Amino acid sequence: MQFASQSGEQGQPPPVNPAAQIDSLFEAPGPLLAGLIFVSIGAALTALKTGEPLIWACVALLVLAGAVRAIDLRRYQARKSNVTAEAAKRWQTRYQIGAMIQAAAIGTWCGTTLLATDDAVSHMIALSVTTGIAAGGAARAYGRPSIFHLQAVLIFAPAVLALAWRGTPYYIAMAGVSAAFLLAIMQLSVNLHRIFIRAVVAREREAALAGQFDTALNNMPHGLCMFHLDGQLAVMNHRFAAMMSLPDNLPQSGASARDIIAACVKAGSISAANGEHIIAGIESSREKEIITADANIERNRSLSWTVQPMVDGGAVLLLEDITERRNAEAKISHLARYDDLTALPNRVNFRDEIEHLLAVSHDAEQLSALLFIDLDQFKQVNDTLGHPCGDQLLCAVANRLREMLRPEDFVARFGGDEFVVFQQNIGAPEDAAALARRIVERLSERYRIDNHLVEIGASVGIALTSPDGTSADTLLKNADMALYRAKADGRGTFCFFRDEMAATVEARRILELDLRKALANEEFELFFQPLVNLKSGKITTCEALLRWNHPVRGTVSPVDIIPVAEDMGLIVDLGRWILRRACMECMKWPEGVSVAVNFSPQQFHQRDVLSEIRYALEVSGLPAHRLEIEITESSLLRNTQLTHDILSQLHALGVRISLDDFGTGYSSLSYLHNFPMQKVKIDRSFLEGIDTDRPLTLLRGVARLSADLGMSVVVEGIETNEQLELISADGTVTEGQGYLFSRPVPAVRIRQLLNASHGRRMPDDQLAVVSFRSA
Repeated sequence: MQFASQSGEQGQPPPVNPAAQIDSLFEAPGPLLAGLIFVSIGAALTALKTGEPLIWACVALLVLAGAVRAIDLRRYQARKSNVTAEAAKRWQTRYQIGAMIQAAAIGTWCGTTLLATDDAVSHMIALSVTTGIAAGGAARAYGRPSIFHLQAVLIFAPAVLALAWRGTPYYIAMAGVSAAFLLAIMQLSVNLHRIFIRAVVAREREAALAGQFDTALNNMPHGLCMFHLDGQLAVMNHRFAAMMSLPDNLPQSGASARDIIAACVKAGSISAANGEHIIAGIESSREKEIITADANIERNRSLSWTVQPMVDGGAVLLLEDITERRNAEAKISHLARYDDLTALPNRVNFRDEIEHLLAVSHDAEQLSALLFIDLDQFKQVNDTLGHPCGDQLLCAVANRLREMLRPEDFVARFGGDEFVVFQQNIGAPEDAAALARRIVERLSERYRIDNHLVEIGASVGIALTSPDGTSADTLLKNADMALYRAKADGRGTFCFFRDEMAATVEARRILELDLRKALANEEFELFFQPLVNLKSGKITTCEALLRWNHPVRGTVSPVDIIPVAEDMGLIVDLGRWILRRACMECMKWPEGVSVAVNFSPQQFHQRDVLSEIRYALEVSGLPAHRLEIEITESSLLRNTQLTHDILSQLHALGVRISLDDFGTGYSSLSYLHNFPMQKVKIDRSFLEGIDTDRPLTLLRGVARLSADLGMSVVVEGIETNEQLELISADGTVTEGQGYLFSRPVPAVRIRQLLNASHGRRMPDDQLAVVSFRSA
């Protein structure tokens, strides 16, 4: 663009170098000196012929002025190569002064000769010499026409005036002719100046364009060679020579394309074989790109040679170093097909590879197996030790898998904690089972990660190829279904795909679709199960339990809903709906009754759980002390500091915290001490065998410890009066919950129970509570 803008503007010629115009004044010193000599001789001849003293004076002046100008001419010729713009102005002044003096001397001589004498020969000599000098000045001073115009007037005007002064018709006619000649040569100098300027501008513009072209050519990122029709080198830029390490003294004049490529081979920049390939491309007279990558060349570069034929014959050869680009492309390709952490193939690479392997014909008696591996308890490692340790663990797992496989087997990481193995050419399903068993055992062995001993497990789903052919997608889907079944069977095991699994998965898929639709259409309903104070017999709290009234499935329990919602990531939205609906329903109950809402670990550890609870209390108008949040021990295992902070803020807000299902997990008593809990709900499993001493002692010990820590104690799953009597004997258990008091009932029914519990006549199905109070 810079080249085009400088050369293409109309009406804006580049400024002419002043030295170039001064050259026109001082150029051709020979004719100028000859003119000075001839005019001096002519003047001397007229002086000798007439003997007039005034003419002799003019001769002396002419000789002196000519000598001075001759000296200036020689000095300028000696220094003109170093003439600057400032010096050019000084030389112009010197020329102008000398020229004016000499012109005045010539004019004086001619006028004096015409007026002082009547000698016709002298008149002829004076006029002819003066005319020749004036004409010669027009040809010399075209660079500065203003100087010549003044010079011509000084030379010729005295002659015109003298001829007119003599008054004879012939002389007057001659004066007119001379005046016309004066005007003509002045116009001629103007025309010559115009032609001169155009020539100089064109020359300087061409020089500028050539300089710009040369600069662009030698600073372009590509190497370039241009060859004539006969194959001879026309142009080579510096970039090409540098890229090919060509010597500075390489002769370019008359060099052919084969000579240049041979020099490149000799310099060790390309191999001889690639050199021949490039020469063939140049001689083909067709547009072509040639990529060379010589591993045996020292710099190991990748080069792109582009041959572009020219319209009038010959060719242009462009050279580009594409090493970095190809390395970047290779790196991008590797990143797109390999796992950056473990360096194993990724999902895309694995699928393409096994698709290719499956397409290759095998012996019909040989099978292949795809093993889908999922790590058990890996998430706990990430949560407790951090992601850097988790990354190291994944690398260790990848290394163990590599060690167990044969060279023909293929292993990849699918992301997260999922790995896939493709086992080729096995004789029977037992071979796949043996490998899966080794994988489960090997991956379950301890790992040492940053001075931590880490134990995880592995579950494996296996899918086998069939003689009729199996696609990669089908194998992956079947292995995934088998893995799901293996995890459902208790983890740490393996399972083969069976056809009935597809039906199970399809049913699960339909359930997920229905669940998503139900959440959007609010097809859910809340049931409530009361918690009864064992001393007063009144209902103090009602636990909100989700029910799904499916048009085909009927009423679906939370046991079937919650796990699916957690896997789908819908548990947070579903929990938000339950919380708000429960708070609104609680506002319809007596003031002394609270509502208990279960929070799953995913819901409890969401980023804005506090904001969600505050918003539910605000829109419902429910006081914070009437809301009870039930969490399980698994919620306390994740990010204990964050969990402690959330619980502390909820406690400060006034919300009550209840530890649900205590006794089913780790049952760590430190939870009761370290976290701000107000209630402990002892799981129903403690009631098994309660009529014997050991289970009863254990239950009472946990209840007494919790009560001593200032917490209310609830026992879940009470179904008989005998269980109730044993639980309430020592008075440490505060509340009870179970079918003995009430099953979960809809919102309308719970309001009836609450009205009866708080002073009104109780319904028949609450006689168990009445009998308890009477007892």
